[in-house]
Amino acid sequence: MDSRGVTEQPTSYERPEAGVDPAEPRGALARSSAPRATSTRPSGGGAALPAQARTGETPSTPGTTAPSGPSKEPPVIVGNGPEHAQPSVAEPDAHRPRPAPEAIPPQPGAEQPPASAERRTGQGVQPGRPTPMRRDGDRLRFVGAATRRIARGIDLDEIVMGLCRATVPTFSDAILVYLRDPLPVGDERPTGPVVLRLRRTDRIPEERDTEGFLPPAPPADPAELSGLSAVTAELCEVRPGGALAEVLRGVRPVFADAPAARAALPELLGEEGESIIPDGQRAILAPLRGRRRVIGAAVFLRRPERLAFEPDDLLVAAQLATHSALGIDKAVLYGREAYIADELQRTMLPETLPRPTGVRLASRYLPAAETARVGGDWYDAIPLPGSRVALVVGDVMGHSMTSAAIMGQLRTTAQTLAGLDLPPQEVLHHLDEQAQRLGTDRMATCLYAVYDPVAHRITIANAGHPPPVLLHLGGHAEVLRVPAGAPIGVGGVDFEAVELDAPAGATLLLYTDGLVESRLRDVWTGIEQLREKLAATAQLTGPDHPPPLEALCDDVLDMLGPGDRDDDIALLAARFDGIAPSDVAYWHLDPEDAAPGRARRLARGALSGWGMEELTDSVELLVSEIVTNAVRYASRPVTLRLLRTDVLRCEVGDDVPQLPRLRQARATDEDGRGLYLVNRLARRWGATRLSTGKVVWFELNRGSAAG
Repeated sequence: MDSRGVTEQPTSYERPEAGVDPAEPRGALARSSAPRATSTRPSGGGAALPAQARTGETPSTPGTTAPSGPSKEPPVIVGNGPEHAQPSVAEPDAHRPRPAPEAIPPQPGAEQPPASAERRTGQGVQPGRPTPMRRDGDRLRFVGAATRRIARGIDLDEIVMGLCRATVPTFSDAILVYLRDPLPVGDERPTGPVVLRLRRTDRIPEERDTEGFLPPAPPADPAELSGLSAVTAELCEVRPGGALAEVLRGVRPVFADAPAARAALPELLGEEGESIIPDGQRAILAPLRGRRRVIGAAVFLRRPERLAFEPDDLLVAAQLATHSALGIDKAVLYGREAYIADELQRTMLPETLPRPTGVRLASRYLPAAETARVGGDWYDAIPLPGSRVALVVGDVMGHSMTSAAIMGQLRTTAQTLAGLDLPPQEVLHHLDEQAQRLGTDRMATCLYAVYDPVAHRITIANAGHPPPVLLHLGGHAEVLRVPAGAPIGVGGVDFEAVELDAPAGATLLLYTDGLVESRLRDVWTGIEQLREKLAATAQLTGPDHPPPLEALCDDVLDMLGPGDRDDDIALLAARFDGIAPSDVAYWHLDPEDAAPGRARRLARGALSGWGMEELTDSVELLVSEIVTNAVRYASRPVTLRLLRTDVLRCEVGDDVPQLPRLRQARATDEDGRGLYLVNRLARRWGATRLSTGKVVWFELNRGSAAG
């Protein structure tokens, strides 16, 4: 670090000014007014330089020869430039010393200082007294070590703690750090009065700071400086135009005995806090200024038995305050960015998974790193008509804010397409078109599957995603053979869907490539390790009992090693329970006037067979209303299906795409009350548009005739 930027030392060859103490840190050196001696070139051709005088020797004059005897004391160059102090006699094999500058007269009669106290300036010092130059060099080293310690912090608490630990006890015996509450972020313009909150206090600990360079302070009296936080005010409102506001606006640190600080400290510390301020220049009030505004203040304190602060210590306090304030500014900005990233990622992924009939779900999401919590991986479970459920997992390239934004748009598009009940391959086709509209470099992989618990079948379409793994009830893990397809965003590619069996008790695992691919293994090696891990986990619970779903997800993530976290990880597990055929009743009704009466009779018979006669009246009334509305506009047979699970679900489908709308019927209206009755009596109800029409459904609690 350049000493000239902090201690303001002279940079030219100078000599002491007559009548000025050379131990003074400033003003002691004046530029020589004597003209530089003009060197003459003798006939031999060599340049003649004036001989460098040694301390304790008679200076050489032109025409005389200096004594050649060896000196008993180590030679010292008399010079002021801190970067040019070199011994005049070189040791064997050492570099040749730099010649002394011209026009610097020797210093005859100077006492030879001890070798341990020798200064780079060549000036003698009194034994046992650290010179200002010595303290200046230590200040520079201290500031360098302290700023490095402060810079290590990444969050607010670490930076404030770094400031306290770096200054106590090396620079001060105690410190108080006040920060604005709340801290402004970036270009925000805080509203309301400026309030400072005491963020941290620190005093001399039992162990000493290993990075200190100034002379250590004597052990502290336990009764001293031990109640800083107790005697100081926790909150301080900065009055506009007050003494504290003026000191903070001035930015530069000031001593506590300065007139401005004497009026500002009681306002900052409170009436009781004024008692901890020592007399003299043993306290410094340093404003903490960030990039655009003052964000706090720090108070450095020294005990009365310790040396008071010196004017150069104000420069040290200014350096500490500046680095701390800039670090706090960065920490606040980083915290805001991390908060935004977390909120973005949280809103992009489902907060909770649905609980569709016939399937149980569990999920996990792991970011690539704690410092980059956003990514392009997502998963979703979307209920579909007919008790079906769509299972989606996808991965946008990268793990940045842009990737997360693209992922959010694709996920929203997938949910919209799922609501249209399109086939899986059609969903991927529309996602591909959407990715191309977002940009030419928007690439993603996606796997879209639809599970039907009644048919115990699953339809899967893939767009360049790793294949799913199916864990059977007996413990056999199988990698499903699904056509890979091209990633989303390529364009002009057809996607193919396959239909597979989904037996009851089996578990389907959908995942992103971060789970199976890393720098240490390729994707197919990782898939094989995943399959073996699932099989080994299933063996622990036996062939007749599948492993618990949540514990299974945790075991899968345990297979990750230290070097396997190169990418985000999204995991979606689905346990197929299915719906038994005995719990399903299904009929086709011709669109005729007799259809509502036939629907009531069929529903009454099914409820009687299931032992649910208490629901007969409610089901007959609601089924009659929905079927009546369906056959009024349908041109093809109407479907009626009853499902018995933890609730009773009734579904009526027709070929009319218009969805019914709930409205309040007037007293003179002859219709419009069907959905009103459904809304009042059913536990839940809804209408979903299909590719071939729509389906209207409602649910009733089992054992409750009124829903």
